[in-house]
Amino acid sequence: MPDGSSTAHLYRPKLVTTLTEGYGLDAFRHDVMSGLTVAVVALPLSMAIAVASGVTPERGLFTAIVGGFLVSALGGSRFQIGGPAGAFIVLVAATAAKFGVEGLLLTVMVSGLMLTLIGASGLGSLIRYIPHPVTVGFTCGIAVTILASQLRDLGGLTLAGHEPGPFLPKLAALSHALPTLNGSALAIGVGSAAVIFGLRAFRPAWPAMLIAIAIASVAALLLHLPIETIGSRFGEIPHGLPVPHLPEFSWALLLQILPASLSFTLLGGVESLLSAKVADGMTGRKHRSNMELVAQGIANIASAFFGGISVTGTIARTATNIRAGARSPLSGMLHAAFLLSFMIVAAPLASYIPLSALAGVLVVVCWYMAEKEAFLQLITHWRGAAVLIPTFGLTVFEDLTFGIITGCVIAALLAVFDRWQRRGKT
Repeated sequence: MPDGSSTAHLYRPKLVTTLTEGYGLDAFRHDVMSGLTVAVVALPLSMAIAVASGVTPERGLFTAIVGGFLVSALGGSRFQIGGPAGAFIVLVAATAAKFGVEGLLLTVMVSGLMLTLIGASGLGSLIRYIPHPVTVGFTCGIAVTILASQLRDLGGLTLAGHEPGPFLPKLAALSHALPTLNGSALAIGVGSAAVIFGLRAFRPAWPAMLIAIAIASVAALLLHLPIETIGSRFGEIPHGLPVPHLPEFSWALLLQILPASLSFTLLGGVESLLSAKVADGMTGRKHRSNMELVAQGIANIASAFFGGISVTGTIARTATNIRAGARSPLSGMLHAAFLLSFMIVAAPLASYIPLSALAGVLVVVCWYMAEKEAFLQLITHWRGAAVLIPTFGLTVFEDLTFGIITGCVIAALLAVFDRWQRRGKT
């Protein structure tokens, strides 16, 4: 089986390559099963990420359906699954709070244009050179920030005012709200996380997140628990996709959202290519980085048109797709089709999902997102720590983009210093 190295530079979707090589009924059966498996995982996760991002849960589903379909149909990876990602929660929440939903949609669309241009210009391969300590630092920083953002819903806390965005003011506001702790919400949230951890340990093939959400919803309904649900906060989930429309546009707003668009673009490029690289390691194939970025860009533009949030390659769902036996990009396209079917048929049931259960889901996501072993390994060597700690700290306490840029600059200075030392010795 060729690994794709000879065609890794091409602007040709892997779907086209797969179909021209020959695609049979057996492969289709595998893709149907893997697509269904990933859809079951993506259903609760997409809503949880949307709620944590400060938007309504259906926007997460719009993103997974529209963006996920296009990432697979046009992408440069055979197994990549696109959709909303936990890494974007902080950026999406901050952008939505500052510019509103329409400003967020414009940001997503502009970042999609940027990703498309980066891929079309052949610069996608440069993203591969971001140093490992930088990726570990900002990934762990994002995990900590997301965890902090879920504490309010996890404990059913009631804040006196708006929840602050910055890390330390957020923790201060949450600590002041501790007397309002809702024991029922905390039990549902912690219980949901425990169910997921337990099933992943003892029944890894089972859809742990969906099972946990179902148990939590039934328990909250039968016991009449006084906790917030998707229905009580957001109302009923729509039964399908909305009519596409252009986000509100003005030149003044465009200038305001450009810095956020750059952050979305940088994180989206890094996340999608990291995910594609993980898929390569699991399958022995090679993705087409520039084609992948073009697809990610088009998917983000389309997601914005349908009211969705940012789209990127998702490592956990991509790995699930591979383990479930996917043979081609059709599995990712089918995952989007299954999600749309679930939305059409079972939308009213989503109203009963407790928000604390979704917070429990994201607690698990944070745990697995944080590269704990790599963090501890890097921090024991001064060169790795010199890049890792500033990247991590600035991501948590300041800004994701600032953290990534600072980490890359420090890594570059250390590389220049090493070269200077070697020349001095010769």
